[in-house]
Amino acid sequence: MKLDKIAKLEATLELVTGLHIGSGNAEMHIGGTDNPVIKHPATGHPYVPGSSLKGKMRSLMEWHAGVVGVAKGKPLGIEHLDALDDRDAGLTILRLFGYAPTGGALSPEMEALVAEIGPTRLAFWDCEPDPAWIAEMEAKNLLLTETKMENRIDRIRGVAEHPRNTERVPAGARFRFRLTIKVIDGEDLMDEILRGLRLVELSGLGGSVSRGYGKVVFRDLRLDGTPKWANLDHVAVA
Repeated sequence: MKLDKIAKLEATLELVTGLHIGSGNAEMHIGGTDNPVIKHPATGHPYVPGSSLKGKMRSLMEWHAGVVGVAKGKPLGIEHLDALDDRDAGLTILRLFGYAPTGGALSPEMEALVAEIGPTRLAFWDCEPDPAWIAEMEAKNLLLTETKMENRIDRIRGVAEHPRNTERVPAGARFRFRLTIKVIDGEDLMDEILRGLRLVELSGLGGSVSRGYGKVVFRDLRLDGTPKWANLDHVAVA
């Protein structure tokens, strides 16, 4: 195998609806929100972790490839390949995202699979907020996050119960998306990568997606600095 180059895919990640990716903050603060979003410790600005994008994109691609049942809900691993109906789809997912080591000495068959798959191709960066968006919000005296109040309705009495508040990054926020791609032996996996990003658009990102959170779009996609696609509307996922 030969590493031909490391390509860089960049885009603007724009929120269509409010986004909540939690910080894991277990402390209670008087007057604070129940569910804060993750923020950069130095700037205090919200950001989108690369791990959140990678996890959601991989999960959706595994569902789309029909491999989730074989892996019994766990991330697809090298040991699942021989049980797949579409082995090539499984190989592509493992090439893009990698796999956890099985532990112990590998059989000759496993060694051959490791050599066939090669190194993980994708590396996701954390997405920091677009400085231009921050400047726009500051010029309007607006905060970079919002607090959304929610409750549960008693179906019989028609009254609200269990009020709670959730911090979100508001609709219209823009982030800098970046992804690096190892290109091995001239392979071209861009169609699969764009399909994965389109699945994220169609499904949503972060928490409470079923309640309308986390609708995102990728705009102005650039490959190695060259503009390539204005959006992903052309990408078919069927």
